[in-house]
Amino acid sequence: MRIGELAEATCTTPRALRHYEQAGLITSERAANGYRLYDAGTAVRVRNVRRLLDVGLTLDDVRVFLPCLDGDVTAGPASDEALRVAAGRLAVLDARIAAQVAVRERLAAALREATGARVRPVA
Repeated sequence: MRIGELAEATCTTPRALRHYEQAGLITSERAANGYRLYDAGTAVRVRNVRRLLDVGLTLDDVRVFLPCLDGDVTAGPASDEALRVAAGRLAVLDARIAAQVAVRERLAAALREATGARVRPVA
């Protein structure tokens, strides 16, 4: 299938597919006219990549899952390395959330001080 067909089948964009290919997560062959051609199994791999990205992993993180991207990525037991990567990404997200909460609290306090508590932050 061509890149547009794969993009449509996986609810992604051709640009994202080229990015995944550049990152080494998917591969294609070239037709005589230079078009990228993907086999049907690539759609499964792309859906798995997107599923892992949707839970907060990065493309670098997803590389750890390469051996299982062609099947049901959630079906088998996770490898120790995959668990380590996921736990590390969760720690990064927790730190970012904590930092954002601290910034929000400082802004809310500044707003209360500047307005004499007349303006309250929206929950």
